[in-house]
Amino acid sequence: MPEEKNYLTKDKYEEFKKELDNLKHVRRKEVAESLEYAKSLGDLSENAEYHEARDMQAVVEDRIFRLETILKSAIIVSSSNGSNTIVVVGSVVTVEKESDGKSQTYTIVGSEEADTGSGKISVRSPFGSAVVGKSKNETFTFTTPTGKIKYKVIDIK
Repeated sequence: MPEEKNYLTKDKYEEFKKELDNLKHVRRKEVAESLEYAKSLGDLSENAEYHEARDMQAVVEDRIFRLETILKSAIIVSSSNGSNTIVVVGSVVTVEKESDGKSQTYTIVGSEEADTGSGKISVRSPFGSAVVGKSKNETFTFTTPTGKIKYKVIDIK
């Protein structure tokens, strides 16, 4: 199975590195101490503290694995990627909806940074995959649960 590429801004990459360091050097120790304490309470089969600590250990280890995987396959992108002619990951693109003429501006990002509330759209989303590769004044269509929507690329930064 080919490794999935993870597009990240430099800031998000650094944020993930910091989180990974904290998980490995602080949270692991805290969880280990919780496990030791819970074991000292006696019978493990009916020990809620022990089971809770084991669950937390699984969550921490899973997050560590996920972050290591993301960082290993990360491709750092810049919001000012130098390509203002076609939409790529990192582009800030202004589009106009054909049906109502309203324009909106989005930043195309990797799936780990997607946040529609702040205008960051994943390259893997239907909109993101439809707009990538388009040029200024080019139209594109993508399918939503409510049907097809047509947009025109107004500007690329």
